[in-house]
Amino acid sequence: MADNKGVDIKTDENKAAAEAPTPQNTPIFTAPMAAAAAAAAASAIAGGDIEGGVAGNPALLNMLQGRLGSLIGASSGYVEALPKAVRERVDVLKHLQQQHAEIDKRLHMEIYELEKKYSQQYAPLYERRNAIVQGAAEPTEQEKAAAAEIAAKEKEEADAADGEASGIKEEEEDEEDEDAEAVTGIPEFWLTALKNHPSLAELITERDEEALKFLRDIRLVYLDETPGFRLEFSFGANPFFSNETLTKTYVYDQDELAGALEFSHAQGSEIDWKAENDLSVTVETKKQRHKTTNRTRVVKKTVPAQTFFSFFATVEEPDSDDESEAAEETRDRITLDYELADDLKEKIVPNAVDWFTGKALEYEGIDEDDYEDEFMDDYYEDDDDDDASDDDDDDDEDQLSRSAKEAAEPPQCKNQ
Repeated sequence: MADNKGVDIKTDENKAAAEAPTPQNTPIFTAPMAAAAAAAAASAIAGGDIEGGVAGNPALLNMLQGRLGSLIGASSGYVEALPKAVRERVDVLKHLQQQHAEIDKRLHMEIYELEKKYSQQYAPLYERRNAIVQGAAEPTEQEKAAAAEIAAKEKEEADAADGEASGIKEEEEDEEDEDAEAVTGIPEFWLTALKNHPSLAELITERDEEALKFLRDIRLVYLDETPGFRLEFSFGANPFFSNETLTKTYVYDQDELAGALEFSHAQGSEIDWKAENDLSVTVETKKQRHKTTNRTRVVKKTVPAQTFFSFFATVEEPDSDDESEAAEETRDRITLDYELADDLKEKIVPNAVDWFTGKALEYEGIDEDDYEDEFMDDYYEDDDDDDASDDDDDDDEDQLSRSAKEAAEPPQCKNQ
């Protein structure tokens, strides 16, 4: 490529060469890069790279930014200027790329079907796991022998890392064996597994823990009628809701260009809360004293509460042209919901015991100290208008009281 440093732009020949479209000046970036390009150009202008008072003219700056933004993604005319035979070859390459995309679509669908096929092979393992966790079955001697080999290997690794700490732990466990014989299954297995996942732990409140102690199993079911999956949370009888199973269904769409399966939408299940133990709401009680009569009244109000069970709500996607703050918060919540669903599908359900013991945190490379309390704020909906509503109620009542008092008192003459 010619070096343009020494080009004299006054000569027609060099000017034409400088303006001729080439692969180097053909825009290849898509429209989302427009803002960044315009910002960079504005920075250069503001820095004095372009003379003539442009930096001091905001209107002209905005116009230039708009013009630059409209050029991103536009053709420079290079391809159109190629000889017809070359353009035909380029069109054939496009045809070949389209065929490649079709193969990609089949590849991703076959991967999905392969996951469905192997899920049937995993099913007996999950059923056996559930039976042991719930105490419906005890490990066989053969299973205990195989598990002992795994435990011995883990003990060797722990001894190498912690010295005698593992031996101390083993003695403590031996002393507790007699008391443990009365325990059925593995208590609070799924609650512990979920709480060891940092993102899910942020969702689980103290009130939720009592309900999640009744969680018996989490199952993954692939859909037949359309690409997607369903998460099924099975609960024992509990004082919180009457549902035996809570579900969240996720449907995939296939990307037209790359063929990858992407989340399209999700459908939750309605929870039949028992009135006295509805975790989705909190009853706030306030005493209000009337300013004029000095009487007090007790006001009870139901407000939404933060809860893990918000996960089962169905959240509608905002309109694509809705750029409001509420719409952005909803989109963030949906994105987070998809991330949690993917972790449940790919990590927690297949490797539940590692999340129960906490070992998963090691091979996931997770450090709980890296997470802040605000991590899950987008998942919950705030109800900031309630306090303002309370104040309005007080103001309305005060206004009514003043009106009543004024009506009861005779009007006074202003000239007295």
